[in-house]
Amino acid sequence: MPKTPASSGWVARLLDSCELSAFGVGVDLVLLYLATVAALLGAGRAHVRVRDWWLAMLYPLIVVGLARFRRWPAPRLEVSLIDATAEVLGGVSLAAMLMIALDEIVGGGHPIALALRLWLFALVYLGAGRAMLVSWRRHARRTGALARPTLIVGSGVVADQVAQRLLGRPEYGLRPIGFLDVDGPNASYSRGFAELPTLGTTDEITGIVERTGARHVIVAFSSQPDHANLALVRRCEQLGLEVSLVPRLFESINERVALDRVGGMPLLTLRSIDPTGWQFATKHALDRGLALLGLIVGAPILLMIVGAVRLSSPGPVLFRQRRVGRDGKAFEMYKFRTMVDQSEEAAFLPPDGLAPGGVEGADRRTAVGRWLRWSSLDELPQLLNVLRGDMSLVGPRPERPEFVERFTRDVYGYEQRHRVKSGITGWAQVNGLRGRTSIADRVEWDNYYIRNWSLMFDLRILALTVVDVFRDRGMASDSPPTVD
Repeated sequence: MPKTPASSGWVARLLDSCELSAFGVGVDLVLLYLATVAALLGAGRAHVRVRDWWLAMLYPLIVVGLARFRRWPAPRLEVSLIDATAEVLGGVSLAAMLMIALDEIVGGGHPIALALRLWLFALVYLGAGRAMLVSWRRHARRTGALARPTLIVGSGVVADQVAQRLLGRPEYGLRPIGFLDVDGPNASYSRGFAELPTLGTTDEITGIVERTGARHVIVAFSSQPDHANLALVRRCEQLGLEVSLVPRLFESINERVALDRVGGMPLLTLRSIDPTGWQFATKHALDRGLALLGLIVGAPILLMIVGAVRLSSPGPVLFRQRRVGRDGKAFEMYKFRTMVDQSEEAAFLPPDGLAPGGVEGADRRTAVGRWLRWSSLDELPQLLNVLRGDMSLVGPRPERPEFVERFTRDVYGYEQRHRVKSGITGWAQVNGLRGRTSIADRVEWDNYYIRNWSLMFDLRILALTVVDVFRDRGMASDSPPTVD
């Protein structure tokens, strides 16, 4: 079996986990002291007293101390620039507030001005450093420089799903190399991306690790009893391996789960969001307000598109199509018309396992229609659907009734999307599941969104949608970034 790439040596590993290492503390301190000196010098010598200098020198120590106390940002499989920036913002802000309190205690004259300068410069310096680290790590993981050889315990559907996700998203930094299970290497399991062998039984893990150079173990659902899996985890810890567990009932677990204890036994308490409760009522009110604002601000652009569509070919400006939304109720979804002879459109049946989308059948896009799809501006009339209450800004994409019937029958969990309003954009779309992509993958991402919904999650998806639209503008117009 292949070993870890040479480029993922001690330097790469050090940088990959530098938040929790002494090296990472040193880098943070250097950046923070540079920010502190810049903040003091920027204020002018006449406005900085000796007391300000020694007090400001404590600020980097406070930030780093809070970071280590709060354990942020802890290394995670999914490296997020948004999460890293939020952690830096929280840390430097809390440290600035402590600086104001400390300056008041020692009798300072202008603590707020000093704290604001330190906060601003620390946010810029440390934030830029974190952004560079996240970007480098994401690139290194995608190219395999930081790919950790990973063993998967189990041989069923869940183990198969774990392997597919890791192979399909190398940015997680885990490269699956094979399976372990109680039955041993009696078969190779054909996966969607590659064939991964069963390397042996869990009792043989010591030799398998020495032979393959594995550094990470994921315990999925296995046919062996729990006490054997527990012994396996302890053996992995003795070998210095990182261990991840796929929990039972994982489909019910969300970001709000609370860890409690009954004696020495951990207890996970599930806290779900009610799609009919006040949180979603707030979301829908904000949706309508933002949709109305978008229609007003974007009115000049909308009018220009209306004129361009009318001149492009005969026919209506808006394309209307029946879609299924919340509680299984059908509604008419609006788009700008991008094709000719829409009324003669033949029935289309996507291949098994794939969602419909993109150009279905003969390519009848007009020149204006190609540009509208390429820029995703054909979706703007859906702001009217949001204003009417048929849709939300963020949510699972709605589908045509005939496909809803088919997918409900063929895809596990598909019907759960109808607990919430459909969206113009969604978590599946910003993760690349647009056009003719796996419907099962879309269901997984959309149901994750519903379980973990929050207003901040919606804002994150909207920001990622804007980034995706601008990034996809560099793609060929023959492959438009459609969201359906």
